[in-house]
This record gives sequence, C-alpha cells and structure tokens, in this order.
Amino acid sequence: MNSSDHEAFWSARYRDAGEDYLYGTAPNAFLASQLERLQQASRVLSLADGEGRNSVWAAQQGLEVVATEISPVALEKARKLARGRGVQVDFRCQDILVSDWPPAEFHQGFDAVLAIFIQFMGAAQRQRLFQRLATLLRPGGCLFLQGYGLRQLELRTGGPGAAENLYTARLLEQEFPGWEFLLLREHEGLIEEGAGHRGMSALVDAVLRRPA
Repeated sequence: MNSSDHEAFWSARYRDAGEDYLYGTAPNAFLASQLERLQQASRVLSLADGEGRNSVWAAQQGLEVVATEISPVALEKARKLARGRGVQVDFRCQDILVSDWPPAEFHQGFDAVLAIFIQFMGAAQRQRLFQRLATLLRPGGCLFLQGYGLRQLELRTGGPGAAENLYTARLLEQEFPGWEFLLLREHEGLIEEGAGHRGMSALVDAVLRRPA
C-alpha cells in the first residue's frame, strides 16, 4: 500500500466514526500505567498518533509533545481534543514509512517515543521503522511500545489480521539488540478503547532504553 492509499484507508476509518473517536479519548491503559517512567522525559514523540488520545494525555502531564499522523481527518479530531483539554501538541501530518522520514530536526531529539498499536505494516517495513527509532531517541531515551500478540488472530477484537504484523516478546528482543528492556511481557487483557479496540486481547508490552 503506497502513502496515498495508506492515508485514504485511515482517513476513511476516522471519517466513518463521525463525531465519535474511533479509539476513544482516554489514553492507552498500558501507557498510562507507565506514567512514572514517562515523567522522567521532557520531550516526547507519539508515532501514528491517530485522533490524539495519547499525545494529548502526555501533554496534560506537562510534557512537550510532538505527534505524527498520516490522516488529516484524524489530526483535525486530535487538534479539537487538545483544544478541549487546554494543552498544546505539535501535530505533524507525516507518513512514518516513507524513505526520507524522520526529518533531520527529529534526530536524537526526544527523550521518549510512544509506539502504541503501530501495526499497520509488514515485517520488512516494521524492521526499517524500528531501525530508525534509534535516530529519534537521545542516548538513554525510552521507547514505550504496546501491540497485539499472535493469539489476537483467534480473539479478533481489533488489530491487523495478518500474523506478520503482530508481535512476540522474542521478535522485539531480536529487533532491538543491545537495548535494555525495562519491561517486556506477553499477556491477555480486556481492552475498551472506543469501537476500534474492544474485548479480550492478546498483548505485548515493552519499555526499552536506547543504549548510550
């Protein structure tokens, strides 16, 4: 799927939700549970941020937040959410899978990167994206990641329908050699995130520190 098709796909999903937020307006529960670690950061980047639930919440914690999202429909909703919560987020309409991303201004510019359910890519694209994350984080910076595990193909309560898009703990260990895993777990849990993620789900949680 090229960049234009990718944008059209996600914009249609967010547009079909109408005034509702497809994944709700509350932050991802895993991310919220990591508040103590996240508050050690100053400048945060939220990848594929959707309608702003995670970036706006992070800004409410007093953090400086940049958020990328490919869909202008989602960004319009995100800006509305930020205004309603009285916070500032630097929203960028960007496709994080294009070859010239990230921009030079992002290089080693962040204390934390949020990668919450960014599973819209296959194995080759995911590997390239993961390799770029080190260029975003300052030495010692942390990646906060949650995604669906393989058993999600049976549970079918959200997420991609292709096994190659899903995570395992072993996969993350292989993709981030030399990084320090502050947290890594596979588990099942109940998710209630709007209409997009709802029900018992197979999850993989990780907090990784980039080597100095």
